[in-house]
Amino acid sequence: MDISNSAKLPSKFGDFKIKSFKEGIKEHLVIYKEPFGETPIVRVHSECLTGDALGSLKCDCGDQLQYALKMVNKNGGMVIYLRQEGRDIGLFNKVNAYNLQDKGLDTVEANHQLGFEADMRNFDIVSDILKHFGISKIRLLTNNPKKLNEIKDIKIIERIPIKVGENPHNENYLKTKKEKMGHLI
Repeated sequence: MDISNSAKLPSKFGDFKIKSFKEGIKEHLVIYKEPFGETPIVRVHSECLTGDALGSLKCDCGDQLQYALKMVNKNGGMVIYLRQEGRDIGLFNKVNAYNLQDKGLDTVEANHQLGFEADMRNFDIVSDILKHFGISKIRLLTNNPKKLNEIKDIKIIERIPIKVGENPHNENYLKTKKEKMGHLI
């Protein structure tokens, strides 16, 4: 794993520092604000170009990212931004999954139709990133039980729910995440 130097990142959400972690061909980003405190707030956020950058209403990703950045700015902590677009099926396949969703499939059915699992993401690097910063216990900002189960060697003291971004365009998406993927929403 290669690690970049840190750099300042002033943003509309606050003044942060950033650092990049290279895992194979993937380059992940950590957006952080010190001091961390004994048990920092951490959001593990997987890339969602359509939600994060384009403001898509099909998901709640962009709203979750913005909420997390505001929370980290206020309290210290970090957002670990993992380059795992479309639950790690990639942008090309995500657009194809969106097409299938437009035809009536839910997000899980669309991934299966394309030959993928419902969620292909891997969170192994999260522990390495947190250890790099000397963090051994966190308060995790998530609704996803997979993150709670797959972040190893780090003690999760508290799960902080993140309930933002509900709208008429993502009702079925959120229902599917809850009913088929066990999200705690």
